Amino acid sequence: MTFRQFAFRNVLRNKRLYIAYFLSSLFTVMVFFTFANFAFHPALSDGSTNKYALFGMAVAGGIIYLFSFFFVLYSMSSFLQSRKKEFGLLIGLGASDKQIRLMVFLENILIGFFATAGGILIGLVFAKSILLIAENILIIDATLDFYFPVLAIIVTFISFIFLFFCISVFVAFLLRTNKLVDLIKGDKQSKGEPKASIILSILAVFLLIVGYGVALYVKGVNVVFAMIPVIIVVTLGTYILFTQLSVYCIRLLKKNKPIFWRKTNMLLFGDLSFRMKDNARTFFMVAIISTVAFSAIGTLYGFQSYLTKGMEEINPYTYRYAPFLDDSEEIIEQDLQQINAILDEEKIDAEMETADLAFYDTSVEESPVLIVKASDYNRFAALIDEKELHPEENEAIVMEQSDAVITEGQKASEVLKQSNIKLDNGKEIQPSHVVESAVGLGLMGYYVVNDSTYKQLGTPVRTDMTAAWNVHDGSEEQVIETGKRLEEQIQPKVFSIDYSLYETNKAYGLILFIGLFIGIVFFVSAGSFLYFRLFTDIDEEKRKFQSIAKIGLTQSELKKVVNRQIAILFFSPIVVALVHGAVALTALSRLFNYNLTVESALVLGSFALIQVLYFLVVRFFYVKNVIRTVFE
Repeated sequence: MTFRQFAFRNVLRNKRLYIAYFLSSLFTVMVFFTFANFAFHPALSDGSTNKYALFGMAVAGGIIYLFSFFFVLYSMSSFLQSRKKEFGLLIGLGASDKQIRLMVFLENILIGFFATAGGILIGLVFAKSILLIAENILIIDATLDFYFPVLAIIVTFISFIFLFFCISVFVAFLLRTNKLVDLIKGDKQSKGEPKASIILSILAVFLLIVGYGVALYVKGVNVVFAMIPVIIVVTLGTYILFTQLSVYCIRLLKKNKPIFWRKTNMLLFGDLSFRMKDNARTFFMVAIISTVAFSAIGTLYGFQSYLTKGMEEINPYTYRYAPFLDDSEEIIEQDLQQINAILDEEKIDAEMETADLAFYDTSVEESPVLIVKASDYNRFAALIDEKELHPEENEAIVMEQSDAVITEGQKASEVLKQSNIKLDNGKEIQPSHVVESAVGLGLMGYYVVNDSTYKQLGTPVRTDMTAAWNVHDGSEEQVIETGKRLEEQIQPKVFSIDYSLYETNKAYGLILFIGLFIGIVFFVSAGSFLYFRLFTDIDEEKRKFQSIAKIGLTQSELKKVVNRQIAILFFSPIVVALVHGAVALTALSRLFNYNLTVESALVLGSFALIQVLYFLVVRFFYVKNVIRTVFE
């Protein structure tokens, strides 16, 4: 048997050790290939796509590839740690350092080659599905038909073969520069009771409280200025949390006799502090990477929701017409006739309303404020089935359409509520109350008064005219296409909410799609890190439970202990990351003064569900492996 055959058979005979490393590498290749398959699609590379979007895809591909390098490198280093006894046996049989390094090099090249080929093949199988998903997310005019991605295959294959080659050389270099005997004899278990500083533990709590407090306290543009300091403080606090605070908390639980001596808790907490201390850096890295994934996808999704819902809130009508201030009545009449003619040509059934808008001076606001008579308001309210208003004589109602802000930290309605309306006879009307309404006549808020009161307002500072159409019958494609035609022919006097949303989602979809790819890579990598850490220590766990089983540990008790222990180890960094992500997304909502609770819950809940499913799969194989060794 040649040395190459020995390396090949060694991979086949140690499937449990190699399978996690192989599958993680395969998934990384598949994600990169899928992204390359999408990025090199003829429909996107024919010159019709924005050059900034193409640049963004190139940067995203570079990020995925760079992160893949560090992920595979970490996977390989964890993989080598679990094989220290195997290296010791080979050296005992006469293998030289050079042969050990050559074996590791050949094994890694072999796994890298098959992972690259497998990732490309699986990517090809799901290529059409991914393109269909991308086509719906991106909302592009062209269809992303299936094509044979020769360029994507070449780029992926060369990139990852080069990546695995570099990692193989790098790992061989590490084995050469570090004494191999240290690697073989080095035991990952601590040699004494892990020590935790109470001062550092308190510092961890203090840093996290300060970081969270500042993130949740600041508002508006101050969120941007506080971002970097908060990230630094929370990151440092997270590191100390896993290296010190977690160990200190476990030591307190061990000192609590009612808890520590209860049933199998002694086995659960016995070496949990060792494992938490030894895995602290991994948990810290998983928590930070997961937080980045949560925050990135949550921010992109939340920002899209902020843009689209904000546009819908302030533009409730299908089409809106606003002439220039210097437009004559003749020009306005021609525009309205042209709009109605286009609607008739496109067979769009729409109800139309027009109104003359008047702006007046008030006692507080320096700029003129819109005051609308109730009859005009009710006609526009009827277009969108909004509740009518019937203010009393000499009564003014403040209308609030959205969370529009006039001054820092103050809503438009709060300012208008403090202002009085001047009548022509010298009297002033104090606004009675605020009503939230979707009727969009004044973006920054406005007043609604009784028709008889409206006649007493005197001469307005300026007047304007507006018209709105609400479609009752017509497909979404018709409405969008008609909106496009109206905006092109009567630009910029006509605004179509459906067409504007279509264009916004079309432009933003690519950013969301790219962010989703990067977030998935980060998140899956974080889960794989946990998997490697668990299975790196599995041999030591088997020996420990074999010894305990000899003194009466039952199989059900073993399952309970193992399940609880790996649940604590698996979910500790994920729970921390979920809390970090929730705080980050809350801070984002305060930046835009927009409630992102639903979006945050959807993103974090989805990731939490995926992690639970991942844990159930990992737990099944982990427990099965331990039980088989201990009781068979």
